[in-house]
Amino acid sequence: MNRTVDVLVVGAGPAGLAAAARLAAAGAGRVEVLERERAAGGAPRHCAGPGFGADALGRPLDGPAYARRAVRAALRAGATVRTGVSVTGWAGPLTLDVTAPTGLERVRARAVVLATGARERPRSARLVPGSRPAGVLTTGELQRTVLRFGPRAEYIGRRAVVVGGDEPVTRGAVRSLRAAGVEVAAVVSELLVRRGAFGSVPVLGGTVVTEVVGRGRPSGVAIRGEDGRTATLRCDTVVFTGDWIPDHELARALGLPLAPGTRGPATDGAFRTAEPGVFAAGNLLRGVEPAQAAAAEGRAAAVAVLERLAGRPWPLSRVPVKTEGPLRWVSPALLGPEAVPLLVRPERRLVLPVLTVAQDGVPLRRERLGGSPAPGRSLRLPPRWTTGVDPAGGPVVISAAE
Repeated sequence: MNRTVDVLVVGAGPAGLAAAARLAAAGAGRVEVLERERAAGGAPRHCAGPGFGADALGRPLDGPAYARRAVRAALRAGATVRTGVSVTGWAGPLTLDVTAPTGLERVRARAVVLATGARERPRSARLVPGSRPAGVLTTGELQRTVLRFGPRAEYIGRRAVVVGGDEPVTRGAVRSLRAAGVEVAAVVSELLVRRGAFGSVPVLGGTVVTEVVGRGRPSGVAIRGEDGRTATLRCDTVVFTGDWIPDHELARALGLPLAPGTRGPATDGAFRTAEPGVFAAGNLLRGVEPAQAAAAEGRAAAVAVLERLAGRPWPLSRVPVKTEGPLRWVSPALLGPEAVPLLVRPERRLVLPVLTVAQDGVPLRRERLGGSPAPGRSLRLPPRWTTGVDPAGGPVVISAAE
């Protein structure tokens, strides 16, 4: 079956739903959201803890409540949200092949918004050896298990080790385990160089997990510190957190260039990709930011989509942005005609770093930042940081030194 819509949004998480709500409310025509899972709302559906803002009465929202509110907003605005629908490929730049419960479809749109999000890298992809015992989870798997079965130790174990960093998702995993009555033996982090604690949970910084020990269920994890010393932590559950992989399969299938640091599709400040009419927003672009930040990007992308539908031309050329030194990535990866802020993520904790922005070897800005930026948090550089960029020049390079 062939169908035509005005805007097709792929992914019903915070970014996709926010974009659809803004587009439908602005009169963009037929706005359709496709979600491969059976329920819309994205990752927040599985996050039972707080941290998702507040409702109209000021009461804090947990993840499921936040997701329900986002779905309601899109539907009330007039968008169509379809679940259990998978996009299998491209039949053209703005035409997608879809598998739905009703059969195969080919959907053509005037604009496409990719908002497929990101996933945590599992143990196998991190090359941590072991015998594949039960009880080795990512944060998402842990939260889905707790949400489905409740605080029942037989499903998640009794003593856990969390592998992660100084990220909200690591703290969320610790909270989920403790809420389920599971003792958290330690947080093991290669990125954190300090030793400290998440509350009463010890943090082993500068330490890597070298093996998951045990058969049937873990009996422990082998670890190695920066000094080369090894030890075994006793546990029956291991939770791997962070280390995000953008769900970029559709972007790659279309041949969209990927940003080197994030492996998400390269976009400019208006969330435009290299393909005219195709936009990308949210955590597809890089490691995970909070749901509210992803939703804000979805709304901002909707503004650019509306301009595209109104006939605004697609930029013919944009300046690439890249990082050097102890910086992991920068987003957006392209500088277009808009003056926009940049998000920069460090590889490790930096102490009072000096950031430099240069183009063709000429420094454009140099400034010492206060504090100690950490790997789990992004630095936000206001638009003035890219003042003076030559649209016809070479790549812009952002570097840091301590």
